Amino acid sequence: MNTILRQSVLAALVCNALSLGLATQAQASSHREAPFLTKSPKVDATDFYMFRSYETGRAGFVTLIANYVPLQDPGAGPNYFQMDPDALYEIHIDNNGDAKEDITFQFRFNTANKDTQLTVGGKKVSIPLVINGGPVADLNAAGANVRETYTVNVVRGDRRGGTRSPVANASGGATTFDKPLDNIGNKSIPDYAAYAAKHVYTVNIPGCSTPARMFVGQRKDPFVVNLGETFDLINIKAPAVEFLATAERNAKDDLAAKNVTSIELEVASACLVSAADPVIGGWTTASMRQGRLLNPVPGASTGASKEGGAWTQVSRLGMPLVNEVVIGLKDKDRFNHSKPSADAQFADYVTNPTLPALVGILYGSAGAKAPTNFPRNDLVAAFLTGVKGLNQPASVTASEMLRLNTSIAPVAMGAQKRLGVIDGDNAGFPNGRRPGDDVVDIALRVVMGKLCTLNLGCAPSDAPAGGLRFTDGAYLDDSFFTASFPYLKTPLAGSPQK
Repeated sequence: MNTILRQSVLAALVCNALSLGLATQAQASSHREAPFLTKSPKVDATDFYMFRSYETGRAGFVTLIANYVPLQDPGAGPNYFQMDPDALYEIHIDNNGDAKEDITFQFRFNTANKDTQLTVGGKKVSIPLVINGGPVADLNAAGANVRETYTVNVVRGDRRGGTRSPVANASGGATTFDKPLDNIGNKSIPDYAAYAAKHVYTVNIPGCSTPARMFVGQRKDPFVVNLGETFDLINIKAPAVEFLATAERNAKDDLAAKNVTSIELEVASACLVSAADPVIGGWTTASMRQGRLLNPVPGASTGASKEGGAWTQVSRLGMPLVNEVVIGLKDKDRFNHSKPSADAQFADYVTNPTLPALVGILYGSAGAKAPTNFPRNDLVAAFLTGVKGLNQPASVTASEMLRLNTSIAPVAMGAQKRLGVIDGDNAGFPNGRRPGDDVVDIALRVVMGKLCTLNLGCAPSDAPAGGLRFTDGAYLDDSFFTASFPYLKTPLAGSPQK
């Protein structure tokens, strides 16, 4: 890697390293990160991934994964974790660097009560079990008491005023797709992996000549973090010591027993990029209707509430961990409501970051001194524009999003380096984000001034702790995932017994 590229990459990573620190509202990568979303978990985006597909034979595709509904306990019946039918879930692509979406994939959900009944004493009575009344093995199985479906539109241009077209099943042309039930348990769904695989669709996207693949459903939460100790004032055992891989693999991961709901698309790269530039930017959002009227006497036909009015964005996620510990508490909801084109309003959080100062306060006696070079204008450029020579668009308007250079070849599973670009793997974070990129450890290793120790943009004297190699103690690499779409593993069962 040449010196200019290394400087730019490290600047980007130092900026992104602002994303691991101390925030009372945070719960992992982007779980419960803003006050409003603690009230509305169904529209809470937890993680966003965008990477060149590394499945054999699929290198010409980009995989987009938007995870929602955090901290799902496998046995959390009877309702489990359906998506919100009154919300709009979106994945946005900016392919010309102007901080505005050029392609948007819009997902809408519907939940139908099939009202399974039993005859008891000569009368038909609805069963109390919310999800199923018998075994489930196929799409819309007879044993399912509810049917959750979704539709997808692709919008070209402005997300609200652009040209909207439905995404259709390549087999038969249907525009409504079934979402699998959550992993209730092995008695209800004996082979969940096979059942979920039936919900992987090959689809036609209008304006794209190459069919895409799509999956929406529950997965094992892919994020790994020593959550409780991190947010207890970074109460991690020897946090400045790099653990041996064998020891770190056995360390605490507070999401090890959690599931999440994934919206996944695998789209041909040629269908996402512009003719002039291989770099794309991406982010996910969720929106709700402005008005809600609660029904004082809910019924089968009326529901518990009536939603109406214009769509209002309430969740936003591009780069991991930004809203938790970069954005101040008073602006967390504002960030979730904002668009990338308005990100200049948050610049102070990058030019004068609080995270290094907090780490210095907590661990100053152990040598963890915060960098002293202010303002961090180099970080502003890297954070908002992508890395020059790596994933910066040819023309760019400063804005926060995940950026991917689709001309950089993917790295096969087993050969990926979990620390991404800083370990010489340019197909990894921050050039997009793969599931196996350990963004927490990457952030911790640069937050205290690794850039300065290499005389790249600042001097060693500016970062007395720049050589420390932090870890949160929760190991992550590509071995945690599968080698093919949808990449994320089968969700944990609510009842593992047969």
